Amino acid sequence: MLINEEYTVKIEKLINEGKGLARINNIPVFVDNVCPEDIVRICIKKINKNYLVADVVEIIEPSKFRIKPICALSNICGSCNWQHIDYKEQLRQKENIVKETLKNITGIDIEVNQIIPSPKISEYRCKVQYPVSQKNSGRIIAGYYKKSSHELINIKYCPMQNPLINEMMEFIKEKAQELNITAYNERKHIGELRHIIFRLSSDLKNIIIIFTVNKDKIDTKFKTIADILAKRFPMIKGVCINFNQNKSNVIMGKKTQIILGDDYYIENISDKKFRISANSFFQVNPYCGELMFETVKKLIKENITNPTILDAYSGVSSFGIWLSDIASSVVCIEEVESASIDAKYNVELNNCKNIEIINGDAAKSFENLKKNNIKFDVSVIDPPRKGCDLKALENLISLTNNYIVYVSCNVSTLARDLKFLTENKFSPTIVQPIDMFPNTYHTEVITLLKKEAI
Repeated sequence: MLINEEYTVKIEKLINEGKGLARINNIPVFVDNVCPEDIVRICIKKINKNYLVADVVEIIEPSKFRIKPICALSNICGSCNWQHIDYKEQLRQKENIVKETLKNITGIDIEVNQIIPSPKISEYRCKVQYPVSQKNSGRIIAGYYKKSSHELINIKYCPMQNPLINEMMEFIKEKAQELNITAYNERKHIGELRHIIFRLSSDLKNIIIIFTVNKDKIDTKFKTIADILAKRFPMIKGVCINFNQNKSNVIMGKKTQIILGDDYYIENISDKKFRISANSFFQVNPYCGELMFETVKKLIKENITNPTILDAYSGVSSFGIWLSDIASSVVCIEEVESASIDAKYNVELNNCKNIEIINGDAAKSFENLKKNNIKFDVSVIDPPRKGCDLKALENLISLTNNYIVYVSCNVSTLARDLKFLTENKFSPTIVQPIDMFPNTYHTEVITLLKKEAI
């Protein structure tokens, strides 16, 4: 078996990170841009001790699950990688990926509930971050990177976001050129505009736009473009500048300044209101957010009455606020200062009387709570993709009397953390996937863990 050799294979299934799995002489082969049950001709590109990596040369017999993507750029854009797969099959594959990943990493066979589908499978993204570049001709482009590269693809229409964003993006690119705003050149570290970020409410009545710039102060050109934007799109609530002169791929710097209106928007979900600032985390798919919040609430309500709740990695305290009416008290911990400020506003907006907001690192805050002998009936954690660090998990175990609800956007780090929690007397009783990110391989997973009797 050699590099560039070609073989005909059948795709068995999809695996974590979205690749297809086939086999040659019982050796696993990982292939991008395929569908379960495709018969394809592949070309070997990498030979590893235990597996092979290959590219598709030709689809010989397309799967019954293969459909026409709704985006013309789906084959080259690195954003949505499952558009060519029927949605019901996407759900089935995601459910299977969760089951297999948990079993492979934890070593135990954990039962997984049927995945909850998203209410919308297109036009669901309410946060969009576009890197910006400039052609030799001077034309400003913005979009997503080509698969497995750093080549920027100019996006005029993305079916995963609201059409209003597409319209605003084209308007911004046009006006930026007219105002001689230069795009950032990553290699040379010159140019002004690095990213354009859109954050909008699900009802489209509140929109804020953030320009990240390679500068340390506001240029009048950006004030001009903000005024033009607000006149053209009256639903824009605010325009901000984020200053980022770092030579890195970090999107936003630490300092953000308002140049028009406000630096936050209001999201309404059911009877709850959430103030969300430029730098604060909130669900990219708010249409699915209510399903997630309600699922967590139901799990807690069915198992314990009037609990004390810890809401860690809490963002703008969305879980804490959603759960406050079934809790005796809630303590929310969030490291990002802007999100903690939003959380305090949200407590007032929703007239919550039983919530305490703590701004600080989760692991250190857990340690302080532990020193003060504070314990909770239920701990809800929603960490970033990297999961929890070991010290945080150790302290979380000490802080929690009955249940942990672990909300994760990365099943691999979830499985790693579940293995540790299981070894330390917290057993997973319910695993509930939710399809927060249709047409991608990403899945949100909610796990309820119960403390074993000692």
